[in-house]
Amino acid sequence: MTSSPRVTVFGSLHYDIAVFGPARPRKGETVTGSAWHPKSGGKGGNQAVSAAKTGIATSMIGAVANDDFGRFLLDNLARKGVDHRFVARDAKGSTGMSVAIFDDEGDYGAVIVSGSNLELGDTHLDAASDVLSETAILVLQNEIPDAANVAAARRVKAAGGLVLLNAAPARPLSDALKTLIDILVVNAIEAEMLAGVDVVETLEGALSAARILRASYPQVVVTAGGAGVAAVDDKGQEIMIDPVKVKVESTHGAGDEFIGVLASDIASGSTMRDALVRANHAAAKLVGTKEEERG
Repeated sequence: MTSSPRVTVFGSLHYDIAVFGPARPRKGETVTGSAWHPKSGGKGGNQAVSAAKTGIATSMIGAVANDDFGRFLLDNLARKGVDHRFVARDAKGSTGMSVAIFDDEGDYGAVIVSGSNLELGDTHLDAASDVLSETAILVLQNEIPDAANVAAARRVKAAGGLVLLNAAPARPLSDALKTLIDILVVNAIEAEMLAGVDVVETLEGALSAARILRASYPQVVVTAGGAGVAAVDDKGQEIMIDPVKVKVESTHGAGDEFIGVLASDIASGSTMRDALVRANHAAAKLVGTKEEERG
């Protein structure tokens, strides 16, 4: 492990198409929108950009196809200061993409098509073996195969690094992956699936879920949207962080902004409480920024 901390993100890259309308359509309904624009996305790509913005060395391991969408995503990583040497340019298939439909309140619904992200595995990890051995914290999500996450986590743990899993979108986790996680980060919906209980999206509800999940994971963070964030750290200390009040412009990407800053601060040696405070502020700032004004 080098003395300079590094965040490595192993995960998804999506070409996002953002569509804006008065409301999200119901089944069978057509809604007239006001605008649309392309943007770089995928939880992995977003989280890598968020971490890099803090100034920490950040590497992205992923895959895109040899198409215009893939080139767009690679250009964005380069502009944002992310080490993207280990994003494979796969000539087969297509780059992952998504369509997100925003309503007037800034909320959204999305459909993703995983594409090249489903090809991630040992070949991509072998190419990045030197970076993985120097990683202070590995960030994973559920937009790539579970087996790929397990393989990456094993390599980083063997080198002495930490593993943070943002268990989104919600899906069952393999026993192999569960044993490798140092920090689990979930929202209320994901917490319900993993804890097997109803979770009320309040600060108290988030803390109750974190207590349950702490029995299976060393550290647990449960976000509760506009209600704040709760956690139980590796010493059993319970943490509740109040929300930062902002005018909601768009909630899109707020969770990924939170994850990137959280990982960066923990990799740099911050306490969980301090890292949560900074991540919470970063996510709130993003929520209060209009989509078209984001860099």
